[in-house]
Amino acid sequence: MRQAVFLERDGILNLCDIVNGEQVTPLRCERFRINPAAREALEDLKAAGFVLIVTTNQSAVSQGILPRRELERMHTLLFRQLPIDDIFVCPHADWTHPSCKPQPGMFLDAGFKWGLDLDQSFVISDKEADAKAAQIAGCTSVMVRSPWLGMEFHSFVVDDVPGAAQRILELLATNHPGNEAMHRP
Repeated sequence: MRQAVFLERDGILNLCDIVNGEQVTPLRCERFRINPAAREALEDLKAAGFVLIVTTNQSAVSQGILPRRELERMHTLLFRQLPIDDIFVCPHADWTHPSCKPQPGMFLDAGFKWGLDLDQSFVISDKEADAKAAQIAGCTSVMVRSPWLGMEFHSFVVDDVPGAAQRILELLATNHPGNEAMHRP
């Protein structure tokens, strides 16, 4: 089975505006800015053999404020500018839906589609909901320090996306069959 790195979109792969202490998801392609620190980090992970999968909650779609066409344009930019393999989107506004993080549905669906070993896979995010979904799915979470991190669920906390990639590559280098070092509580 293959290993993956699941990547949160907003705040990790694209830069978001902060308004009143909250991330503001871009609603138009013109406002969608790729994080320049992400490309090299993802290229390093790709070179190490990881499947790179974006998982993103985009409730603005079901709320009618983010047209599906705009979302597709943004994701086309991600595919063109970053070495990602797939994007899984949960458009629901109901956080209890099985595919909405903190539920693990997107990770499980990707695991089935791509033949992934979720216990040997990682999640890079800056939000507690992603870390919780990672834990439920059996993945190791490598969280980028942010105000939305929370106090639970994350395995590792780093300063930025390149630091997350470096931590994953370090764990990969020290991981041997039967070694449980990757999955710290």
